[in-house]
Amino acid sequence: MAETVQPEFDAYRDTYVATVEQSFRFSGLSHGFFQESKALMIRDLLALRLADRPEPRLLDVGCGIGTLHPLLSEFFPSIHGVDVSGESIARAKLENPGNLYDVYDGKRLPFATDSFDMALSTCVMHHVPVEHRTGFMAELTRVVSPGGMVCLIEHNPVNPGTRISVARCPFDADAVLLRGRKMRGYMRSAGMVEVAIRNFVFFPTNRPMFRALERRLHWLPLGAQYAAIGRVE
Repeated sequence: MAETVQPEFDAYRDTYVATVEQSFRFSGLSHGFFQESKALMIRDLLALRLADRPEPRLLDVGCGIGTLHPLLSEFFPSIHGVDVSGESIARAKLENPGNLYDVYDGKRLPFATDSFDMALSTCVMHHVPVEHRTGFMAELTRVVSPGGMVCLIEHNPVNPGTRISVARCPFDADAVLLRGRKMRGYMRSAGMVEVAIRNFVFFPTNRPMFRALERRLHWLPLGAQYAAIGRVE
């Protein structure tokens, strides 16, 4: 994974956001909107799954330049990000000096077992070669303490707007989008329990009224993205 992905994402250190926004410009939405949507989903998941851990430790695997982290800082007193792209990690350190960041080889996470309360991976799994997915999921599970949560946020291949955006994004040329059922299978194979899918980004706004409706529709597999979540035993 590292050999193929690292040079590509190194090249987008300073243009990542602009490149992503170009891919979904037709929607009229911004990169910030989608980041806020993810942060609000993660806030909901903490209330649902980790309410007993008031100061959860977060590991973000494939964190890129860390654009999501300012929106998560109020939920996590400790955020640690890793990525195979050294250039992306260098920028993440500049943008988020209060967090910890490391480059890793894309295979084994450089942390002890049970080091975190939650492992997050956002729009990364579709870049992981099929033969490495089982190992990738096993590593996310290994570093999370019992009772903790693993969360993978992914593009929903059923949503036509999502498919158009992915097709237009240059660094998604190798993307193999996964349906929720496939993702659940990988998570269960890694030993996770209480595995579930929560769909989101149904509406082009994050106003409270629409967020409340979106929570009710989480079972409907038509949102632009979904969160796959599981508990570590």
